[in-house]
Amino acid sequence: MRFSDIWEDNPAWKSPAVLSWLGVWALVLYAGFGILMPSVGSPAETLCALLGLGVVLGYGNGFRSSGPMWLLLAALLVQTLSWGLGVWHHPEWVGDNPKLDRLAKVFIFIAVAWWLGGSTRNTLLVWSLALLGYLMASFTHGNGLQEWSAGLQGQRVGFGIRNLQHGSMLFGVALLGLVVFTTRFGRVGRHWVPWRLAISLVLICVCLVGIAIGQTRAVWLALILALLAAGVLWLGWTLTYSRGNAAHLVRPVVLAVGGLLVVFIALAAAFQGTLTERLSHESSVVAEVAQGEFDSVPYTSIGIRIHSWRAALEWIAERPLVGWGSEGRGLVMDHTPWLPADVKERFGHLHNYLLEVWVAYGLLGVLVIAALAAWIGRGTWLAWRGGVMPNDVALFGAAFFVYWMVVNQFESYNSFGTGVYVHNLVVGGLVTHIWRWRRETGQRVFPSLARKVTP
Repeated sequence: MRFSDIWEDNPAWKSPAVLSWLGVWALVLYAGFGILMPSVGSPAETLCALLGLGVVLGYGNGFRSSGPMWLLLAALLVQTLSWGLGVWHHPEWVGDNPKLDRLAKVFIFIAVAWWLGGSTRNTLLVWSLALLGYLMASFTHGNGLQEWSAGLQGQRVGFGIRNLQHGSMLFGVALLGLVVFTTRFGRVGRHWVPWRLAISLVLICVCLVGIAIGQTRAVWLALILALLAAGVLWLGWTLTYSRGNAAHLVRPVVLAVGGLLVVFIALAAAFQGTLTERLSHESSVVAEVAQGEFDSVPYTSIGIRIHSWRAALEWIAERPLVGWGSEGRGLVMDHTPWLPADVKERFGHLHNYLLEVWVAYGLLGVLVIAALAAWIGRGTWLAWRGGVMPNDVALFGAAFFVYWMVVNQFESYNSFGTGVYVHNLVVGGLVTHIWRWRRETGQRVFPSLARKVTP
């Protein structure tokens, strides 16, 4: 079987054949090896990004004037402005260049969206490669099977992925994808295929175990909220478009919910001690925070976050509009006088992506990220309503948005390679559908704004 029989080519995405070939293969290698083998995935990411951006600028008629491109430009300008004002205001704390990659790297999805060519098949292939690559990495990185064994015995493990939080985060994304896309994978036409369904269920169980032994409370919270949001959206959509005839939904809904409950109950029973200890470990800290007694909060896992966020807000208050430059998060941790020395030595970031952007680039930087989220959210809605984005892809996008918003409030994943990898692959898959919708309909995501800025 040739690769061209698997990868769907869209003639509307025109670029020289050699560039297309290189770009697509770079994307495939980036997706498959970004976590599994960074020595391959990292250069593939760079090639994918540079070629993709160049091709969009050179051949992406209609795409190079879309929202993401303007927001990328805005991100570059905001970072340059913050750096320039920092050189004038506090030169001793500013680097010799603005480090434009800090925000620019979360726009690699532009290249991903281009190489996907507006194709759902290509998108699901790339997401599947990322899933398989990470699942393999969880068994080969770190201590491999010994790490899984230690986790099953109650020890907290990180699967050899950066630190203890990042491995759990990746398993959370994998679980969301498996839950949403099991129906697509497990059926051919209207008929369930037992072996496909069995594979999907086994992978779901692996992810659930990985999430349990990863013991990352923010991931647990984010998953609960994301799955609830997905369930409400799915049920609302199904009831709305079934023309009031919901009787045929009872059996599949009962089976799906019942199956998930059985799995959750079994896992809760198997890991009862671990879950109970992890959830109750810092209950006293949470109680003090709830009562507003911040000064007495100890420097535990949650306490360190609370104190670093308080410090960040003090720095933000001094330069709320333009921030302190790319080194802002480090300045907070290194130069806040009341933070203990051991905390300064152990941590150089704020465990919160929003605060990191704000302290580095001010409100201008936050507005760029917020505008990007708004464009993707509205574009996803329009592409789905227009019939271009399939139901399950849109549902996964919505669930991922909830999940990503929550986990990034407790660990700044978008500031690190693992988070950038997840962000760009998922967002790239959504944006490629938005671009396809725009090309087929000739409409814009925000038409009124487009008319105002078009000369």
